[in-house]
Amino acid sequence: MYAVTGATGQLGRLIIAALKEKGLGDQTVALARDPAKGTDLGVTTRPFDYDKPETLEPALKGVEKLLLVSGSEVGKRVPQHKAVIDAAVRAGVKHFVYTSLLHADTSEIVLAPEHRETESALKASGLDYTILRNSWYTENYTGNLGGALANGAIIGSAGQGKLNTANRADLAQAAANVLTTDGHAGRIYELGNDQPYTLADLAAEASRQSGKTIVYTDLPKAEYAKILERFGLPAPVADMLADSDAKAAEGALADDSGTLGKLLGRPTQTLEQAVAEALK
Repeated sequence: MYAVTGATGQLGRLIIAALKEKGLGDQTVALARDPAKGTDLGVTTRPFDYDKPETLEPALKGVEKLLLVSGSEVGKRVPQHKAVIDAAVRAGVKHFVYTSLLHADTSEIVLAPEHRETESALKASGLDYTILRNSWYTENYTGNLGGALANGAIIGSAGQGKLNTANRADLAQAAANVLTTDGHAGRIYELGNDQPYTLADLAAEASRQSGKTIVYTDLPKAEYAKILERFGLPAPVADMLADSDAKAAEGALADDSGTLGKLLGRPTQTLEQAVAEALK
């Protein structure tokens, strides 16, 4: 039996859908803090609250392969993830898959330390594991194209940094493929798009498809963070996003391994496809 945590989130839902497309819906369990939010998933749902360890082991009964989608609560993820790892050991899970961060072992992105600690805990657990080091979601950039069209500009602090981001659907399909095939135990996969792009490339492609002139305006990290705050983001979130952009300018989101496409068995989403999807 397969189980996916965070199953009602954006990535989790896509992974569940990918497993169902493989004809494995009756062998799939959706794990969620609030199972009521997963009634539309079409699979068995079980309560699974990272902050309530007593809910974890019972929910893993009969589960052989578990995918832990990294938690969303920055600052709390290490104890939450360790609680899941411990529960998986006690429940007899055979294979544990974790969604980490691109180049988590060396990345200077502020989110990386929590992923490094989780990876270390997983390696020390004795479980067979696979680590999926997911790049930044392409949607983190293309999701704001509506505002860019209105204002004629994409803003950020990524400079001319090469971005091998990946869309959620490709990452979800890769995760489902790893869960359902052999030969992945002990492997760490760096997962990003086949072809890199810059934010200037994104602006140019959005201009081409929309017929409107959109430019990329690069800003100092502090200035970009303040603008994000004015858009309504909490200061810590704005600082985190601006810092990640600045690190991307230094290559933090670049990866030329081509591993994602290999796991998919097909090319990854192109920039042209990503922009077309965002502009629908």
